[in-house]
Amino acid sequence: MAAGKGRKLVIVESPAKAKTIAGYLGGDFDVEASVGHIRDLPNPSELPAEMKKGPFGKFAVDVEGGFAPYYVVDPDKKKKVAELKRLLKDADELYLATDEDREGEAIAWHLLEALKPRVPVKRMVFHEITREAIQRAVNDTRELDTRLVDAQETRRILDRLYGYEVSPVLWRKVRQGLSAGRVQSVATRMVVERERERMAFVRASYWDVEGDFTPDGTAQHFTARLSSVDGARVAAGRDFSDRGELVGKGAVRLDEALARRIAEACVASSATVTDVQEKPYTRRPSAPFTTSTLQQEASRKLRMSSKNAMRVAQRLYENGYITYMRTDSTTLSDAALTAARSQARDMYGAEYVPDSPRRYEKKVKNAQEAHEAIRPAGDRFRSPAQVAGELRGEEFALYELIWKRTVASQMADARGSTATVKLAVDTAVEGAQRVEFSASGTVITFKGFLAAYEEGRDDEATARADAAAEERRLPKLSTGVPLQVVRAEAEGHETTPPARYTEATLVKAMEERGIGRPSTYAATLGTIQDRGYVFTKGQALVPSWLAFAVTRLLEEHFTELVDYEFTASMEEDLDRIAGGEIGRVEWLERFYFGDEATTVEGLKELVDDLGEIDAKEISTIPIGDGMVVRVGRYGPYVEDTRGTPSPVDTLNGADADATSAASAGPGSSVAAQPRRATITDDIPPDEMTPARARELLEAAADDGRVLGRDPETGREIIAKAGRYGPYVTEVLEDETEQAAAGTSGRGKKAAKPKPRTASLFKDMDLASIDLDTALKLLSLPRVVGVDADGVEITAQNGRYGPYLKKGTDSRSLTSEQQLFDITLEEALAIYAQPKQRGRAAAAAPLKELGEDPVSGKPVVVKDGRFGPYVTDGETNATLRKDDDPESITPERGFELLAEKRAKDPTTRKRTAKKSTRKAPAKRTTKKATTKRTSTKKG
Repeated sequence: MAAGKGRKLVIVESPAKAKTIAGYLGGDFDVEASVGHIRDLPNPSELPAEMKKGPFGKFAVDVEGGFAPYYVVDPDKKKKVAELKRLLKDADELYLATDEDREGEAIAWHLLEALKPRVPVKRMVFHEITREAIQRAVNDTRELDTRLVDAQETRRILDRLYGYEVSPVLWRKVRQGLSAGRVQSVATRMVVERERERMAFVRASYWDVEGDFTPDGTAQHFTARLSSVDGARVAAGRDFSDRGELVGKGAVRLDEALARRIAEACVASSATVTDVQEKPYTRRPSAPFTTSTLQQEASRKLRMSSKNAMRVAQRLYENGYITYMRTDSTTLSDAALTAARSQARDMYGAEYVPDSPRRYEKKVKNAQEAHEAIRPAGDRFRSPAQVAGELRGEEFALYELIWKRTVASQMADARGSTATVKLAVDTAVEGAQRVEFSASGTVITFKGFLAAYEEGRDDEATARADAAAEERRLPKLSTGVPLQVVRAEAEGHETTPPARYTEATLVKAMEERGIGRPSTYAATLGTIQDRGYVFTKGQALVPSWLAFAVTRLLEEHFTELVDYEFTASMEEDLDRIAGGEIGRVEWLERFYFGDEATTVEGLKELVDDLGEIDAKEISTIPIGDGMVVRVGRYGPYVEDTRGTPSPVDTLNGADADATSAASAGPGSSVAAQPRRATITDDIPPDEMTPARARELLEAAADDGRVLGRDPETGREIIAKAGRYGPYVTEVLEDETEQAAAGTSGRGKKAAKPKPRTASLFKDMDLASIDLDTALKLLSLPRVVGVDADGVEITAQNGRYGPYLKKGTDSRSLTSEQQLFDITLEEALAIYAQPKQRGRAAAAAPLKELGEDPVSGKPVVVKDGRFGPYVTDGETNATLRKDDDPESITPERGFELLAEKRAKDPTTRKRTAKKSTRKAPAKRTTKKATTKRTSTKKG
């Protein structure tokens, strides 16, 4: 077909989506991907020289000129923009088919600003990528929603102002390179506050009694727990405060002695049923998935991180398996309701489907633009069995989860009955003359939606207890029936501190508080971990000491910015901007410059009027008994502020007292420093008790804990706590050894001898390691033996764990203990196996792209240490943040390699020798920059 004869250009965000949609449209359509955003605010250092001293110089935003942003085309998107312009020249219509949310609307607006089309422009939106949905979307377009664009632009400018004003304060007062963010800083504060609760928590102990009972003359028995003593309720964990105080009204706390006396008296007595209650049990299914509930359930059931869950969901959406995955809506369309009910009826029977559809109305703070809930795509759902041949691994698991939740949401309630039995035992125990036990059990008589799906629980212990109660069937009993006491045992318990957040529970808490949005949760969780503010221990999110210092500074000097209500109100205001209720400029004016009428301080005033911030005080966290943790330049360390000073800091990583050193002046001796010890990365803040601090200080005292002397060398062996964990080392104290640093041969200076060092194994403890174990560690590497060719095999401990080495051939071991135990026969057996890469078989390429047009070599996508990359065996190029390794096109892969060769002259020369292709003529392009222009709202 000739150019310009009825051709239509459709632009979407991702190549995978473009490929799927292109298959649903006719030959008159060209479908191309922008690969995410094409423009953004540049770093001020990247501004043109003439602009750096102007109004855009500080933020790339003119705060005095209506907060006008200065956008530039991303350097790695210039070629993409040129390609889109070329395609647009041959088109009669332009369809902007980016996602229908604020970010998608903003991407569409940026495309308009960069491409400047002279043909009709239509905004094409859809919530699922099926043939029917795409064809409907082409025929039912709308205008660009400039209010959504305003809301997204406000968010982007707000984040730029927040980060660029607050982050430098962190650099000056805590540590260089730190960042602050409107949502990330509040999320970090939530994790820190939970850890503070755990640190302040005081355990309380309490006792109760558990017994087994059976009706006289039967073998059937059931378990019940002591519930009251002489009419007073027995205290349980919920009756104690976090300070370990009994606060439950009317509760009595049992000690061990009384609990044991009660148990002994019960075994010698009989029980009588005093009350039996039976109630109907009904349980409703959960609503279909929203973004946050999908992330929570994927974390609970599939052990997926929020980031990974959204990445997998994105692929399912782009390939037409599910509807749009960023939504707060629990609503299902009429077609989806019919599909879910029909599938439930076909698979489980008519009795499992209620007479009318279930409709879920969710009132969510800061609700996302109207979408459906996340569900299987199409007017008829494909069952997991039907997609099993197309989906594998995580994609299949997540699709199955979404399918089950959607179908279950339209199924009948689970029904049954719950019975509660109370029974009394008369004892002769002083202070417990009459005790009462209780037991409950639930019997499910009709599973209803549970036949398809059951929602997970965040608290595993509670989930197990609830599951056990629902499975427990009590015998038929009536009041006055005597029971035999089969067993009675006293049990001691301790209260537990508040559970740390997991990714699932933090997302849930943020949603409940109205902080952030569904599309930002995964990115926020990734950011606070990448920045070093939070790390994971199992599934729990643990704040670093650095997070404590940053959070304290923000709480004390930027109180509003990390206030939960204030942050949520900002989200509400952005919604109001999206709804056209308030203007973008007036809101930014109030946020940045303040509001004199309400005496509300703006961000600029907060930063300009910080006063004196004591950097040392901000980075000090008291842990009790005169012990503090300080966040230093090289990491956290513990300090005894009341202990006997030591003349020098005893460990690498502990900061010197810069104030004392500066005041001493040249030629004077610095005042003695208090005792300090570096905190290793494996100690969570709530475990850094005064007692643990003293252990570290004692281990660090006198340059480490002396274990004894090596009988062979006579050198002293010490154990120390270092920045990267505990280790043992020897002390070179002999004069001859020290003199080895002198001259050697023809006056050449000999290398200074280095003492042997060895890290402790993961299961070893610094406080208890002995001399024999230390000497075994220092003996590594160990010679295991020689092979048939006489090549020596050694066992060594390296940066990535224990391994065997034979010549240049290394093989990983499965445990550190094997370094001491592995035999020659076992080592030879390992070498007889095929060579593996690291600790797993060499990974296959993620995707094959074909032959590179320059080098002529096959190009593949691989997963590397620093992320996915493309390679032709000679040149490696890391994928950009918007490049999906599974959907990247060959053209994009070749482009990345070409860019890498252009930046590396040695690679360019090497490739040029092997290629006879003539390089294309270099084209000059005008720098793509633009200032935000006002758009009249329609």
